[in-house]
Amino acid sequence: MNCFIDYLYTTMKKKETKKDKGFREPDFALGKENYRLMAIGFAVIIIGFILMVGGGSDDPEVFNPGIFSFRRITLAPLLLLFGFLFEIYAILKKPKDNG
Repeated sequence: MNCFIDYLYTTMKKKETKKDKGFREPDFALGKENYRLMAIGFAVIIIGFILMVGGGSDDPEVFNPGIFSFRRITLAPLLLLFGFLFEIYAILKKPKDNG
């Protein structure tokens, strides 16, 4: 019986050492640069939504033509479109190989 226990112990020890030798850090799907680009794209999207805010009237009986300003109708949607396209680019860009 002791012989069998010794056999199990040695085979388990061999399996553990094989795992230890092959240990690697987990690889992320995206590189550091990709995450940095995604943060920039997210900031552009937030700025686009902030530019769209406002233009309402305090009194519902009074019309405020400020809702049709260049900033809300043209600039903010273009920033949003650019931000979302930049996000797609940031995700699809291949990370540089460091090794």
